[in-house]
Amino acid sequence: MSRYILLLTILSVFSCKQEVSQQTKETKALKVGTYRALLEVQDDELLPFIFEVVSKDELKIYNAEEIIEVDEILYKNDSVFITTPVFEGYIAAAFKGDNLQGSFIKESLNRVVPFAAEYGELGSIKRFETSKKSTSDVTGIWETTFSPGIEGDEYIAKGIFKQTGNSVTGTFRTTTGDYRYLEGTVDGETMKLSTFDGAHAFLFTAKVTDTTLEGTFYSGNHWKEPFIAKRNADYELPSANELTFLKEGYDSIDFTFPNTSDELVGLKDDRFKDKVVVVQIMGTWCPNCLDESKYYADYYKKNKDKDIEFIALAFEYAKDKESAFSRIDRLASRINIEYPILLAQYGSSSKAKANEKLPMLNHVLSYPTSIFIDKKGKVRKIHTGFNGPATGKKYIEFKSEFESFVNQLLSE
Repeated sequence: MSRYILLLTILSVFSCKQEVSQQTKETKALKVGTYRALLEVQDDELLPFIFEVVSKDELKIYNAEEIIEVDEILYKNDSVFITTPVFEGYIAAAFKGDNLQGSFIKESLNRVVPFAAEYGELGSIKRFETSKKSTSDVTGIWETTFSPGIEGDEYIAKGIFKQTGNSVTGTFRTTTGDYRYLEGTVDGETMKLSTFDGAHAFLFTAKVTDTTLEGTFYSGNHWKEPFIAKRNADYELPSANELTFLKEGYDSIDFTFPNTSDELVGLKDDRFKDKVVVVQIMGTWCPNCLDESKYYADYYKKNKDKDIEFIALAFEYAKDKESAFSRIDRLASRINIEYPILLAQYGSSSKAKANEKLPMLNHVLSYPTSIFIDKKGKVRKIHTGFNGPATGKKYIEFKSEFESFVNQLLSE
């Protein structure tokens, strides 16, 4: 059976799963305990992650310090459908005894990644197996280049890792955001790191020396690219406040897009008049945007009595407006966002197309991007990307810088 026929079959089952789960007596359920999951990427590589089933209706996915709580679990006969919070992707799998066999699916992008999970007792299974003592300690800062020498694809990053024994945690920061919580090992001279959050499935493999990394980055089974890195304790990325800016002749921005009630909302509406406004360029499919949205939602809830407003512009790859609205509502509901999220684009998350909606910007380089507007309607700063909780110190620095700058604008 071809992958696309398989996809159609799975989607057909998925479309009726909720009705069936309500009408049919459940004969199978996830067993309480720990599972080691494997996604098949490319080059015969497997991307592992660990999840713990708390009850038949709840589980937790672990990535280093991150814990993703999942409560959207549906059953049909000998199959289970697991949907992570906020994101579109879901796992459809059949029971094989206590184990699982199936696929990780993202419908809008027509992506299907083979999935399997093996049940084990708590503490008895590991994310990556190791057989050798590590030859190097990767703890520290790494100046990194992805797709080196490949025109149009090359970009820079900063690797930040901590190693204890064979175990490694950390992330890669780029100019557009971070690769979130990575967890793995160094087995001899081979480093492997992975993360899975329901939106992205990332695997990094590399040959390690004391001073260099050389390896491959896999995103699901649809993308891979090489990367190289060298130790550089003083390495810093370009300032996130200088990458995106207004074109010559502009000092402000303007837009009007629909909210999920299909009502047009614009920056010139009374709600935003004479207030500090933070415009968030984002997408519901974007993990860095989720991290940023959680922070902004919490900040707004605590400070909405002040002269500040947030407004998010969602650029969605959902194929129709209704699906895009549904995903926006789901995001807002799951993390309690009280500020408006407008649908700026659907059918594509292309940054070039996004730039057409905001032509006063030199480019839309990243989801997310935040535009800070003062009480007079003038753009005062544009921050590209987001350093999320996985970046540790950088996340703390971002919050401090954000609050300080907003307070400055509020005081004017």
